[in-house]
Amino acid sequence: MNINRKHKAIISARLQKSRALFVLLLFMIFLSILSFTPNPIDTGTYNLVYPANFGNRISIPADNPTTKQGVYLGRMLFYETKLSANNTLSCGSCHQQNKAFTDGLAFSKGVDGVLTPRNSMSLVNLLWARKFFWDGRATGLEEQATTPLTNPHEMGQALAISAQKLSQTSIYPPLFKLVYGDNEITGERIVKAVSQFERTLISANSRYDRYLRGTYQPTADELKGMELFNNAPQPEKGIRGANCGHCHGGPKTYMELFHNNGLDSIPKDAGIAALTGSPADKGRFKVPTLRNIALTAPYMHDGRFKTLAEVVDHYSDHILESASLSSFLRGESNEVGGKSLKLQPLEKKQIIAFLNMLTDSTFINNPEFADPNLLTAKNQHH
Repeated sequence: MNINRKHKAIISARLQKSRALFVLLLFMIFLSILSFTPNPIDTGTYNLVYPANFGNRISIPADNPTTKQGVYLGRMLFYETKLSANNTLSCGSCHQQNKAFTDGLAFSKGVDGVLTPRNSMSLVNLLWARKFFWDGRATGLEEQATTPLTNPHEMGQALAISAQKLSQTSIYPPLFKLVYGDNEITGERIVKAVSQFERTLISANSRYDRYLRGTYQPTADELKGMELFNNAPQPEKGIRGANCGHCHGGPKTYMELFHNNGLDSIPKDAGIAALTGSPADKGRFKVPTLRNIALTAPYMHDGRFKTLAEVVDHYSDHILESASLSSFLRGESNEVGGKSLKLQPLEKKQIIAFLNMLTDSTFINNPEFADPNLLTAKNQHH
């Protein structure tokens, strides 16, 4: 009798131990699942933060309000290679964050290996832009985004096919439902989400911004470069200048203008004249922002200049005359009766010192703009 009781006690103890181990195992599995479950996606209106001196003349279509969930989806799609015909290219291929959303090439290679006809433009402070591309042919971000996605020499895929490919994944239908109320994936919805993300790419924390806020004291060369940048030359009054502010003035260093800046006497690329048909527009291109300009080489619509020194040399000494040359580039000189700006070597270095003030390290390192797939892999590795 005692032996049976002892035997039952041993069995009971083993069962309790087994149950305890089983519960512990279930708990560990639960914790493991939690650790690999993605963080819940924030929803609601996205708060676009920017300095007051940037102004409120922003462009957000009424049918595509900026939401936290829309921006998240747009960011996923910005880095999604399934949107290209061969599943190798994404928007982020030609617009890399560490290069201020350019790619460091004169011309970018598409899915078919063909090079783009113009240099990849920086994606920055697009919230204030009205016209897109070097020739301004797109009148909104949604229209702009459609072109590289579908162009046979860029990402090369019809939006309907992109939508079909995303529909066959496990992650995208729930995301589209979160943003649009149902899990239908369409080309229009893809474009809208990408545009929402691109509107958040705001750069406003360079040394120049901090100077404007009164929290950074520029060096002597930076201050002199800023003065030259903003001044128009008046040699008869002893005022030296580079006249850059005429096109790149204001806190955003950007005005929506189109100019022929004297690159060629006979422009090889017609620029906006291809759209307008006007001879006066031949060789006119959109004036790009100078935000993060030190990171976005090579320069000009055809990427002909590899360095900022070459760019400054061009404006100082090598502007070529043509019938459509922008008028403000004619007859500007730091010498009385001079034919070109004739900046001194030290002045050129000082202008470049100021241009380097426009680099925003916060912008190029902001994790909210980075490829979410790379961030996830990095976190799992650590």
